[in-house]
Amino acid sequence: MHSSHYCARRVLLHWLSAVIILWALVSGFYVAYYPVSAATEHWVGSLNVSLTTLFIPLFAWRLWLFVGALQTREPTPSAIHRLALAVHASIYLVIGVVLVTGVLMMKSAISVFGLFQLPQPLDDPALIDWANAAHVVSCAVLSLLIVLHLCAVAWHEFSGRRVVRRMSFARQPDAPVQRSPR
Repeated sequence: MHSSHYCARRVLLHWLSAVIILWALVSGFYVAYYPVSAATEHWVGSLNVSLTTLFIPLFAWRLWLFVGALQTREPTPSAIHRLALAVHASIYLVIGVVLVTGVLMMKSAISVFGLFQLPQPLDDPALIDWANAAHVVSCAVLSLLIVLHLCAVAWHEFSGRRVVRRMSFARQPDAPVQRSPR
């Protein structure tokens, strides 16, 4: 987006989200479309359910920060900024759909690392199947949006706009040094 840098919360949430989402997508598609043992499929499924369940409140926080940042934007952004905003908003929307359908498609209680359980939200097999199909499609759409996002990052970087640096913990050259009180 257009700010000179992102706050540490947004950077942390971005990279934490990226790791969880990329792991869940890659491992989920892998066990779905490649031959793996039943034990591996169960392990990946359990890990992904636990990780993404814990990710839901982090995603809600990240979405809240994103929406809050929208209110501080200039009133009439350029066409390229509007396009970037539309793509980012689409990514947030599709992540939300992936998370909701992921919960709705559960055929049993949702165990989170064996520490606690959430009740199965649906018991109608037809609705569970619909949620499963919607989950697969939304995961595919999210994968395409991530590829688009990565292409945009590469384009910005090769054009001299250091978006990766802005989305890192590296101190910005123009950022004031904050000293802790003695």
